[in-house]
Amino acid sequence: MALRVERVPTLQDNYSYVLVCDQTGEAAIVDAPEIEPLVKRVDALGCKVTRILSTHHHPDHSAANPALAKKYGAPVYGHVSDGNRIPGFTDGLTESDTLSVGRERARILFIPAHTRAHIAYVFDDAQALFCGDTLFAAGCGRLFEGTPEQMWKSLSRLRALPESTNVYCGHEYTQSNARFALTVDPANGDLKARAAEIDKLRAAGKATVPGTMGEERKTNPFLRADTPGVAGAVGLAGADPVKVFAEVRRRKDVFR
Repeated sequence: MALRVERVPTLQDNYSYVLVCDQTGEAAIVDAPEIEPLVKRVDALGCKVTRILSTHHHPDHSAANPALAKKYGAPVYGHVSDGNRIPGFTDGLTESDTLSVGRERARILFIPAHTRAHIAYVFDDAQALFCGDTLFAAGCGRLFEGTPEQMWKSLSRLRALPESTNVYCGHEYTQSNARFALTVDPANGDLKARAAEIDKLRAAGKATVPGTMGEERKTNPFLRADTPGVAGAVGLAGADPVKVFAEVRRRKDVFR
C-alpha cells in the first residue's frame, strides 16, 4: 500500500490520523484537536506535512489546525460552507472535488447530519475512509445539525463503499456502541461475535479502529435500519428505514 495510515490517539478518546505517501514522503493530518501528539508522530515518521484536513468544525477535530498550519506551512481544508467555523481554514472542498497526498488521491463525500457541513475523505486505491463523526465502529454520530433523513442518506452512501474499505473514524467509542447495538439487534450472531472480540481488544488496551465496511454492514445497527431484525427489535416491523433509524438513534441518545 502506498498510503500509510498512522492512527494517533488525541484528547481522551479521539483519533487523529497522519497519512503518508510512501512514494513521496508527503503527508496529511486528519482531524487535529491538539498539536503535541501529532508533531511527535510526524517527527518520528520523518515525513513532510503538506495538508491539514478537517471532516467538520468541532474543536475536538480541528482546534490544532492553526498551530499545525503555521508549523508546517500547510493549507487547511474543509467543506466550502464551513470556512467561518473551521479553525485556520484556507481551502474549501465540495462533493465534486478531489485532493492528493503525494501520489495518493482522495475524493470528497458530502455527508451532513452530525454537522451541516460534514465531509468524508475516501482514498479508493488505498481502501481507506476518513469519516470523522458521521460513522463510528458499530455506531454513528449524534444529529447536532441535521435530520434523520439526512443521516440515513449519508450513512447509506458510506455503506455503499466496498466491503474491504477500512473505516477510520474519529473516536474510540466501539465498546459502548457494541453494547448498545446488542439491545436493538439481539439476534445478530455476527454482532455477538464482534462484541466479544471488541471486549477482548479493549481489555488488552488495544484499539478497535479501523474496522472494515464489511463488518459495519453486518453489525452496525445504524446501517441496518432497513433490515427486519433491527426494525422488529425496536417495534417498527415494516416501517420506513428512516423511521427505524430515527428510533435507533433516539434510543442511543439516552443509552447508559
